Amino acid sequence: MKLRGKKIAALFLACALCSGSVMPVSATSISETQKKGEQLEEQKKAAEAEKSSLDNELNTVIQELQKAQDDMSAKEEQIESAENELVEAKVTENNQYESMKKRIKYMYENGNVEFIEIILSAENISDFLNKTEYVTKISEYDRDMLVEFQKTVEQVQKKEEELRAEYEELSALQTTLSEKRASVETLLSNKNIQIANLESEIGENAKVLQQLIAEAQEAERRQKEAEAAQLAAQQQAMNNNVGQNNQIQTPSGGSSTGGSTSGGVIPPSSGNVVSGSGYFTHPCPGMTYQSSYFGEIREFEVGGHKGHDYAAPEGTPTYAAAAGTVLIANYSTSAGNWVVIQHDNGLVSKYMHHSALTVSAGQRVEKGQQIGYVGSTGQSTGPHLHFQVELNGVAVNPSNYM
Repeated sequence: MKLRGKKIAALFLACALCSGSVMPVSATSISETQKKGEQLEEQKKAAEAEKSSLDNELNTVIQELQKAQDDMSAKEEQIESAENELVEAKVTENNQYESMKKRIKYMYENGNVEFIEIILSAENISDFLNKTEYVTKISEYDRDMLVEFQKTVEQVQKKEEELRAEYEELSALQTTLSEKRASVETLLSNKNIQIANLESEIGENAKVLQQLIAEAQEAERRQKEAEAAQLAAQQQAMNNNVGQNNQIQTPSGGSSTGGSTSGGVIPPSSGNVVSGSGYFTHPCPGMTYQSSYFGEIREFEVGGHKGHDYAAPEGTPTYAAAAGTVLIANYSTSAGNWVVIQHDNGLVSKYMHHSALTVSAGQRVEKGQQIGYVGSTGQSTGPHLHFQVELNGVAVNPSNYM
């Protein structure tokens, strides 16, 4: 009775350790990732608002630049017109000057030769006018017209200078606006890059969040499997206890098989099944296909696959590859409901991811005896049996013994 009590206590302790080994993804990690995602979204919104503001600023600069360009074009036309006016005024002035000289020459051609020579020797209009002693000799009309034409030339020259000054100002404004436009466009380009980077970060963060959620869901699934295995173990322990009590009360009764499993033991659905002539029989002859091979390199697995995977519908029977002693028959967070059998010559076989088991720890099994049913418990991507063989603790190719 004491020994039985110790076994039950040890069983409950193993179940508790099994259940406690399921490490759920931290809710803090998911919360932090979600918070980071929200912060990135806020940064993106702020960057997009700045981009919109820069867009508006750029449009304003472009409008101002266009207006400056239009004003410069108009000013160029005015300058061109003023230049033409200046040419016409100078032509008219020169014509008036030549006419005056001709009239004076005509008026005094029979007069004092020295007087005419002095007048004709004048280098320009100013020189001519400065010779005050001859001003009175010029007709009042010619003099007035000449002065008027000089004023016209001066006015046109002044107008041209003012227009050119305005043009220079507009040109400087255009340069400033062009520089400002280039600056805004650079800022806008940088803002687009920032938004693109934020979108990339948001995408990466979303992937991390999805992965964390998936891991949390997977951890929750394993937690439920562990809890179900623990309940089944407790029920099996109670059933074993009742059976042993009945044995004590009925001496003529048969004895029960040893040990129990955290997944609980359910009846087998078939007798022994042996195939082939090797030391090992096939552990899952009802498989649909072999989904993975020993040594196969997979991106989610380090060091190559350590066994064979046999894809099969859930509930397909699995069998002991050879006679031996069941060392483990319980639940593991990675292997799910699994069975480990020790054989002769240093060989050990492992059978993982069962939906349910038909043997218990400590039990002696025969070659081809049913040990469980195909499932997808633990770290599994679908219903299959992972069959692994080890020689002196090192994984070897199961095909060498089949």
